[in-house]
Amino acid sequence: MRTSEYQPADTAQQRTAKVRDLLTDYAGWLLGCGATCIRLEKNLRRIAAAYSQDVEITISPHHVHISIVDRHDRAVFTSIATAKGTTSFDTITRLSTLSWRIADTGMDIDRARRMFDTIVDDKPRHTWVVAPLVALANASFCRLFGGDLHAMAIVFMATLAGYDLKLWLTAMHADLRLTFILCSFASAVIGASGYLFGLGDTPQIAIGTSILYLVPGVPFLNSFSDMLHRFYICSFGRLMDATVLTACLSIGLCAGMMVMGVGMF
Repeated sequence: MRTSEYQPADTAQQRTAKVRDLLTDYAGWLLGCGATCIRLEKNLRRIAAAYSQDVEITISPHHVHISIVDRHDRAVFTSIATAKGTTSFDTITRLSTLSWRIADTGMDIDRARRMFDTIVDDKPRHTWVVAPLVALANASFCRLFGGDLHAMAIVFMATLAGYDLKLWLTAMHADLRLTFILCSFASAVIGASGYLFGLGDTPQIAIGTSILYLVPGVPFLNSFSDMLHRFYICSFGRLMDATVLTACLSIGLCAGMMVMGVGMF
């Protein structure tokens, strides 16, 4: 026999409540993973429209307030989504693809929920190769700014150590500002080894580029995007977050140079 004989269909309010819960978790993850406000708003409206719901969205730097009005009985459901997760373009892409699949196929809300849970529960893959690639990219920046082979090798090691420290502190749920200070300090200390041991002809470039992997480019770019689309509160909030993180990495850099006895001027 078919299972529908044993499982009664959801009522309109129950279905709307499921849509609300999906939109709430969806918004929290998309915001936390570094999506722009315009992408967040479009994706939420796309999913809500697929389930015949009207939605009002208010986005702040760390929260999303969602109000859903059922088109059938006009019942109002409200919720607040809190940013979750860390910056991940892979998660953003997969969540955006899910919103299009829901809109194009009209899939059942329970199936959409299962697909969403699969995406957010999926552990990052190939994490072991990320740190060496980041270190190689930073060493390439060193070369781009005129660093020699000795400086590139120093920057590679400084970035590798600092990025591994960043991953460990993030896993320990350390404050992000403290994480930036400690990681930039560690990278600066290693980056100053060219001065300490007289390695190469461009030790100053090694120090300057050893902390480039910490530059908060995503918040700066998102701030500019939000400003263009008139999400001014989020734009200002993200700009301030990026500015504070930049100040933190500068503090760590200056502290590392002072400890190693490297003159800043």
